[in-house]
Amino acid sequence: MHRLTVIGGGLAGCEAAWQAAQTGVAVDLYEMRPLRRGPAHQTDMLAELVCSNSMRGAALENAVGLLKEELARLGSLIIACARASAVPAGGALAVDRARFGALVEARLAAHPLVRIHREEVTTIPTAGPVIVACGPLPSEPLAAAIDALVGGERLHYFDAAAPIVALDSIDTSVMYRKSRYDKGEGDDYLNIPLDRATYLRFVEDLRTLPRHDPKDFEKDVASGKIPYFEGCLPIEEMATRGEDAMRFGPLKPVGLRDPRTGTTPYAVVQLRKENAEGTALNLVGFQTRLTWPAQKEAFGRLPGLAEAEWLRLGVMHRNTFLDAPRLLDRNLRLRTRPNVAFAGQITGAEGYVEAAACGFIAATAAARELMGLPHLEIPPDTALGAVIAHLQNTQTADFQPANVSWAHFSPLPGKPVREKRERRRLLAQRALAHLAAWRTELAESGDAALALAH
Repeated sequence: MHRLTVIGGGLAGCEAAWQAAQTGVAVDLYEMRPLRRGPAHQTDMLAELVCSNSMRGAALENAVGLLKEELARLGSLIIACARASAVPAGGALAVDRARFGALVEARLAAHPLVRIHREEVTTIPTAGPVIVACGPLPSEPLAAAIDALVGGERLHYFDAAAPIVALDSIDTSVMYRKSRYDKGEGDDYLNIPLDRATYLRFVEDLRTLPRHDPKDFEKDVASGKIPYFEGCLPIEEMATRGEDAMRFGPLKPVGLRDPRTGTTPYAVVQLRKENAEGTALNLVGFQTRLTWPAQKEAFGRLPGLAEAEWLRLGVMHRNTFLDAPRLLDRNLRLRTRPNVAFAGQITGAEGYVEAAACGFIAATAAARELMGLPHLEIPPDTALGAVIAHLQNTQTADFQPANVSWAHFSPLPGKPVREKRERRRLLAQRALAHLAAWRTELAESGDAALALAH
């Protein structure tokens, strides 16, 4: 029986294990919890969502929405479980964390070709195919093993988790329910309207209240600054970049007209469901490095949050990622050690869905090789192809993590489509057509190989 080793039980590792097993390969999936927890972990479940509970936009006109649909059509475990555990979130796919993790773990545990090992891996096997899906925060021994494997060519950046508040502890009478542009059910979010004075006071709090001091090893050597990921800035860092920075970011009021007054507030704080019951709410975009007392002070001054019970306060942690364009090939295998592949955020693919996509890419290539099936290149003008294109972008000397985007799609043939939404709809339509043809090739090559074997 062909066997594949997967190190890490996060989204990438779980997706990789599932895809390989579905191909007919036996999988040993290693997860260090509960024996050892990483600094961002709160539970011992597989596929834990350590930051937001949102997998972002669901519409096909969003690159990540297209990526979700592609993965769903390819039998993704992560997307299937996410959709089965979804909570209302307007135009986004957000999940009940506990239910999501339980579904992923139950399906993997029930698969006859998946063996789950609850033990820490401190070295990377030298023989046999291995997928390292340890996430952006590997344990110290495993991080050292990766360093030795890639010659110390790792980079890092900072990521953060937003606070969670108990619904029954806040004053909802000063808030209103509405999704941006009435997407989803139209009332999936609780919104706290801010007038200009309240907003400016909040900006001042974020700029002046105490923050956790970074350790020396967390700073960039050249600049002495923390190398934040631009797509996930701490709220206080955003506040320092200009008075209106947050109003054009997570506190953007556009599309959130207050139905009680008929006017659009100066700024809006949005609260999103954390669980199916809606008893826990996430402060959208409020990842932070403020000290916990400072968070309680600043957030407690927002309307309706004076008596808030904080189920979790914001935390900040260092994430590790590889210089993927120079270290990994298109199948996410290490160029110098092709039996070892990497998957997930450690590759520089930022985001939950992108992590699952990496798990699919690495596992599909490894499993097909083990089964003696021909490698089939993922079509470039798909969202999966866009993830690969980012991780193979050697044009940028300073490689940085990024979410999937439309930047790696080639233009549509013929006359340019000026309207952005329509252009992206057509790009998505083309991508799904290419994906369908690729799926057919996958199936036919697999059937042919099985026929020859018998």
